[in-house]
Amino acid sequence: MHAQSHSPVDVLQKPAIASKRAWTRWSRLALAGIGLYAAVVASTGIYWSFQPAPFDVKTVALAQVGGEASQLAPGAVTVSTVEQVARTLLEKPGGFLSNDMSVPGIYLDNMPNWEYGALKEVRDSLRAIRNDFSRSQTQSIENLNLRKADEFLNYNVDSWILPSTESEFREGIEALERYLASLLRADDNSAMFFVRADNLAAYLAVVEKRLGSYAQRLSASVDDAELTAALVAGGGSASEGLPERVKTPWQEVDDVFFEARGYAWALLHMFKALTIDFDHVLRDKNAMASVQQVIRDLEGATVRRWSPVVINGQGFGILANHSLILASYLARANTAVLDLRILLQQG
Repeated sequence: MHAQSHSPVDVLQKPAIASKRAWTRWSRLALAGIGLYAAVVASTGIYWSFQPAPFDVKTVALAQVGGEASQLAPGAVTVSTVEQVARTLLEKPGGFLSNDMSVPGIYLDNMPNWEYGALKEVRDSLRAIRNDFSRSQTQSIENLNLRKADEFLNYNVDSWILPSTESEFREGIEALERYLASLLRADDNSAMFFVRADNLAAYLAVVEKRLGSYAQRLSASVDDAELTAALVAGGGSASEGLPERVKTPWQEVDDVFFEARGYAWALLHMFKALTIDFDHVLRDKNAMASVQQVIRDLEGATVRRWSPVVINGQGFGILANHSLILASYLARANTAVLDLRILLQQG
């Protein structure tokens, strides 16, 4: 019986082969880990990009008074709605993403534009409460909490540290909460809310400009002047005193789309709140039909979008044009807002 002998070459090759196999195994594990990480980041980014679910404005307001509808002061639903929309920007999946410096938030584009649109409406509504709804005349005292809320919620959206945008916005929300608490307790002469037609008309004048601008920018995704003029209320040419139409660059089409969607989402809740607080004013002016038309169009503008991308089809081609669809809803809502404002001023 002879002992098996190993050549020097075999002795050297075995550790090399074992090392190569170990390297291959670890490289596969590393690739699998990277792939899993990429999948988790991508799926998280998709989830964070979903539009937040709508909320019931009256339920949110009733929560402030323990469910007692009789305790709701005039304006309470409107103020609590502005507060809840602002809070949604911070508490939705992923939180506030416009100032995110980590993945996946740093590479997301659609949701930050949506946030900016919703924030525009929050700021418009808060400014209307501060300057119009809460003041009876030009020499009336300004509410300190409303001033603070307005200042904090107008902080830069891209500050991520010292102080962060979120911390400033929370300060603004807390100031708005204090105003609402004083409004409900009726213990502060400066914490008032006047439900009048002229106050509401002043707010609607701002809404008209916002909706008209979004409708124009969305419809300008297609290089068709006649179509743009048809969709935008009061469309015309530069020679008639209107600014020259500027085509929306193709790389900004989705940015404008999601910003307009965010504004429409926030405005939808605001109009539902105004319907409750200004019920007797709207009925007295026979304006309830116009309000309901605005709400229907805004609901159409914020319906779930199933396509993973914003399609920018041309004319009657085989692809849809999501910007034109949204523009048509906002243009219809703009027309209804114009009718509503005229009724409040002249009806």
